[in-house]
Amino acid sequence: MGDEKDLVSGLILELRRGTLILSVLSLLKNPRYGYSLVQALEEKGVSIDPNTLYPLLRRLEKQGLLQSEWEMGESKPRKYYHRTEFGNTVYSQLKEQWLMMSENLNQLLMEES
Repeated sequence: MGDEKDLVSGLILELRRGTLILSVLSLLKNPRYGYSLVQALEEKGVSIDPNTLYPLLRRLEKQGLLQSEWEMGESKPRKYYHRTEFGNTVYSQLKEQWLMMSENLNQLLMEES
């Protein structure tokens, strides 16, 4: 029983990982700092640990999908992230692919019922 629970937990984690990039990119049309991004994702039902989010943001920035800027005007400096033009293009393609894949998968799952 424990093995099954561990297996299912691992598979769910794999499914979630595949959606995190799209989830993060979807919310970064306008600039957001890390903690506000965590809150916005959680409001949408997507929980993400900051220890997962920040390396993901750095990787997406390194890939040219995001750009960051420090905002020094508030009580403590915050690093804001937003999609680049390249990030907008890639996001559109990923979104289109996701919609097509989820539609196909929904059809498969409905046929199985």
